[in-house]
Amino acid sequence: MPQINKARSHSAVRGPRSDLTRLRIALTVFFALDGFVFAGWVVRIPAIKEQTGASASALGLALLGVSAGAVITMMLTGRLCRRYGTHRVTVVCAVLLSLSVALPPLTHSAATLGTVLLLFGAAYGSINVAFNSAAVDLVAALRRPIMPSFHAAFSLGGMIGAGLGGLVAGSFSPTQHLLGLTVIGLLVTAAAGRTLLRIQPPNAPQDTPRQSSTPHPRNTRTRGLVIIFGLIALCTAYGEGALADWSALHLEHDLDAAPGVAAVGYSCFALAMTIGRLTGTKLLERLGQTRTLVGGGTTAALGMLLGALAPSVWAALLGFMITGLGLANLFPVAVERAGRLAGPDGVAIASTLGYGGMLLGPPAIGFMADWFSLPAALTSVAALAATAAAIALLTRRAAG
Repeated sequence: MPQINKARSHSAVRGPRSDLTRLRIALTVFFALDGFVFAGWVVRIPAIKEQTGASASALGLALLGVSAGAVITMMLTGRLCRRYGTHRVTVVCAVLLSLSVALPPLTHSAATLGTVLLLFGAAYGSINVAFNSAAVDLVAALRRPIMPSFHAAFSLGGMIGAGLGGLVAGSFSPTQHLLGLTVIGLLVTAAAGRTLLRIQPPNAPQDTPRQSSTPHPRNTRTRGLVIIFGLIALCTAYGEGALADWSALHLEHDLDAAPGVAAVGYSCFALAMTIGRLTGTKLLERLGQTRTLVGGGTTAALGMLLGALAPSVWAALLGFMITGLGLANLFPVAVERAGRLAGPDGVAIASTLGYGGMLLGPPAIGFMADWFSLPAALTSVAALAATAAAIALLTRRAAG
């Protein structure tokens, strides 16, 4: 009898641990799928612009549909996650994301493109809130800072999606390519979604704050802390958006780089950010959240000063890589802390602010480039990275 009881005890321990491992794998797949689908759409924007006959300004307005759809639905998704559970909402949003990515190549005007991009943006924003909220629960249950690993999966998925899109662009039309993404997305969702729906969201240890007992973000102190972490996410996403849209132009126009070399600029940044996120868990375990945020923001600020003001292409590329390493873990840590404080609503608030930073970055850089110069405008990325570090340092006691 003691042997039987001992065996049952071991089985009970292995069961929940096995569920957490399978849950981590399933969530990692959804993060990677999100990056893969989004990058696949992005690389076909030039072809869809030509298909719709949209001017640059009309295309810009249509592309705002993605951002508008995301921002509008993020707060709603937080409420849906509290009502129906993060796992169900993640699976439903993955289906919607996979279906909506096939719609843009079916349009033939900027107006209709903007309309379908509202749907695509809504699905994109919603799944980000849902799976980040699910990841927050898992981080609390495992009691390990694994949040950066999920965002590394998103980055890797984006790199694969962009690379595959570049390879098939000459052989497949946008309609064929994006319809292929729909099929892949639905198949992956069916496989990973079964696991996600079978596993209940984990309960955190008793001495760890958990979603069901977290203060509502309407609590003044809690809401203030969530907004603080949202501002850190904003500062980080501002840099990501700015480098995505302006790094190649800076290298080509200001440093006379060849177009092929100029295109490598953002790739260096994205690769460094992926590497930084893959090593983020070890970094957080060694340094803790505050020192990781302060060190990352400071590193990114110094790297961006080099990237913006360097007199040579290779020094600028080095600066972009240092910036990517510095920014890598700021957004995941900020979103995870917001989620620990206020559950899915906290994730929604921080994600909305972060997404606002990504929206703000490219046009803000453009205006400052007109007023001053592009290198001077890019130093604003360094300024906001330093601001993120300062916020983390000044609020370390309250956040703790």
